Amino acid sequence: MSETKVRLDKWLWAARFYKTRSTATDMINGGKVHYNGQRCKASKAVDVGATVKIRQGYDEKIVIIKAISSKRQKFEIAQTLYQETESSLEQRQSDQLAREQSIAFSPRPVTKPDKKQRRTLINFKNTDNFE
Repeated sequence: MSETKVRLDKWLWAARFYKTRSTATDMINGGKVHYNGQRCKASKAVDVGATVKIRQGYDEKIVIIKAISSKRQKFEIAQTLYQETESSLEQRQSDQLAREQSIAFSPRPVTKPDKKQRRTLINFKNTDNFE
């Protein structure tokens, strides 16, 4: 399981953060992954003990690399490659709670607007109602 040099994109794929290596490479190049607090390239060799910050959708995970592997294995084995920090877990839980509470207070219509209601909305948006 422990190897000497593994690329960051390959490690993220092996740790099951992303479904494919090309997705992992795209996320690294897009600035969604930071290695030891800095943007890096997908070819960056990972080290044990390094900190990786991963942004996935609404969530941001900060993990510490515990082991290095270049092979994608079962989820249970992949979880042993890293450890998420306590502050990251707490932040994700508080963000999840805030999202749930904001959904509860935002009104949503039960059904879609029908044709007449859609036309009314379009006319309202297109007219100059701000004067």
